[in-house]
Amino acid sequence: MPVFVWKGRTVSGEIQTGELEFNTQDEVLAALRKKRVIITSVREKSKGFSMNIPGMGPGVTTRDLAIFTRQFATMINAGLPLVQCLDILSKQTEKEAFRTIIAAVTREVEAGNTLAESLAKKEHKRVFDELFVNMVEAGEAGGILDDILMRLATFIEKAEALKRKIQGAMVYPGVVMSVAVLATSFMLIFIIPTFARMFTGFGAELPLPTKIVMGLSSFLRSYWWAIILGIVGLGVGIQRYYRTERGHLQIDRMLLNVPVLGDVLRKGAVARFTRTIGTLISSGVPILTGLEITARTSCKCSRRWSCR
Repeated sequence: MPVFVWKGRTVSGEIQTGELEFNTQDEVLAALRKKRVIITSVREKSKGFSMNIPGMGPGVTTRDLAIFTRQFATMINAGLPLVQCLDILSKQTEKEAFRTIIAAVTREVEAGNTLAESLAKKEHKRVFDELFVNMVEAGEAGGILDDILMRLATFIEKAEALKRKIQGAMVYPGVVMSVAVLATSFMLIFIIPTFARMFTGFGAELPLPTKIVMGLSSFLRSYWWAIILGIVGLGVGIQRYYRTERGHLQIDRMLLNVPVLGDVLRKGAVARFTRTIGTLISSGVPILTGLEITARTSCKCSRRWSCR
């Protein structure tokens, strides 16, 4: 039976911690509620070495977030209490990672925090970004949380549809480039050596283009492992450079100048910007605040909901 480490406050405000042995986290929460403990955190005690690698497990997809948001809006509109809505959603969510996050948000709300404050916690930012949190905050302040959540669900679904369209537009050139690289590599590795032996047997001076092709074939056959390592290293280096502010700016500027691809990316970015700012303004967020939020979340939204 797993052991859970918990932390909470008593009715008098005294902070307490401890360990409980139960089958599930829900049983731990129920036991602590009976003791009138305001729970702030509950986690399963580590069992030592584990092969689970962070980021490699089943993450929260855009579809998961859209379904959660729409169901949340429906239950709020039906008049269910906020904590009960979150509790129901956490129990029926299939993915363990998302279930844990929703349960943590539920505990934060039970502890007296607003929904926006609970969603804005650092450990939840990978799921609920600044756009999501600010729209929820506007909905809570205006008493229209169900309407705001419904707009958020529609926004996420449309952004996901835009992502699929952009990815679809990239499929054809991607396939053509892949086939061209594979076909060229196959010819250089398996076909050109046969012609090279035949040309060498003639004893005549070969033209420069033929020598270049034969040299490329020989290099690819001898150092294919170095080429693969170089490509992997280059990819990792570009990815790390792209995470920096300067690298992000330079690579994005270069991509926008690529024929065809740049036009698709530019139109996708404009579509995301207008949809984001429109959703914020229609939700009651001031236009200057909306522009600031859109600027801060444009990169995060593009990583989750766009073609990048």
